[in-house]
Amino acid sequence: MSCIFCRIIRGEVPSQIVYRDDQVVAFRDINPQAPVHILVVPVRHIAGVADLTPADVELAGRLLLVARQLAEQEGVRDRGYRLVLNQGPDAGQSVDHLHLHLLAGRRFHWPPG
Repeated sequence: MSCIFCRIIRGEVPSQIVYRDDQVVAFRDINPQAPVHILVVPVRHIAGVADLTPADVELAGRLLLVARQLAEQEGVRDRGYRLVLNQGPDAGQSVDHLHLHLLAGRRFHWPPG
């Protein structure tokens, strides 16, 4: 599979992995948009939010819990952080593998983008 995130998960592409378990891998974004920018991805290839099924409820929740854990680990829990899920090219999804952005370390504005 040529998916860059699948290749990172398999260790074929170097990455700064900050978390790994049997369902989720998290690594630092190579083009960070904030001082803390971590991507939280499922190990299993799922193209995006639109491809989640009712059977994926536990996995979707796991992504959020890992992001919360990483926010604590990075020391940004109390100041705040943003979690972003993009679905499709108009929303800015550039890799067709479900991923959650954990962004922190600077003030964010609303509305985003």
